[in-house]
Amino acid sequence: MPVAAVAILLMIHVLPEKIAEKRHHPQKDAIQMLCFLSLVFGGLLWPVAWLWTYFKPLGYRMAYGTDKHDDYFFHAREMARRGELPADELGYILGELDSIAARRILPPELQRVRDELEALQPSAPPPRPHDGARGDQRKGDA
Repeated sequence: MPVAAVAILLMIHVLPEKIAEKRHHPQKDAIQMLCFLSLVFGGLLWPVAWLWTYFKPLGYRMAYGTDKHDDYFFHAREMARRGELPADELGYILGELDSIAARRILPPELQRVRDELEALQPSAPPPRPHDGARGDQRKGDA
């Protein structure tokens, strides 16, 4: 019984960390450390970690160009490799990476992700010629 109680306590203590990871919280590593410190301090910091999980820091996007953790971009690259990422979402992610690059230098890992995603982006189809003029000629010929 005590072993089960300890296991349940540990599972509850890592909940904020798991939720932050699932939501791609930009500060998920700090939340993970806070969960660990909560264990050390008898659970007193756990409510802070729980709240922090659901609130993104104010101004983070403005300062860093994104409100996602870097793992989000690595996950998107894997989805794009498998062909599971829609083209519009791929364009959005490339825009996010460009936004980060506009505010700070992209780390080499993210630069490689950006280059690979750009290579995987489908090229836009060439614009179709406007058939209105030919259509008018056909109507006049008939």
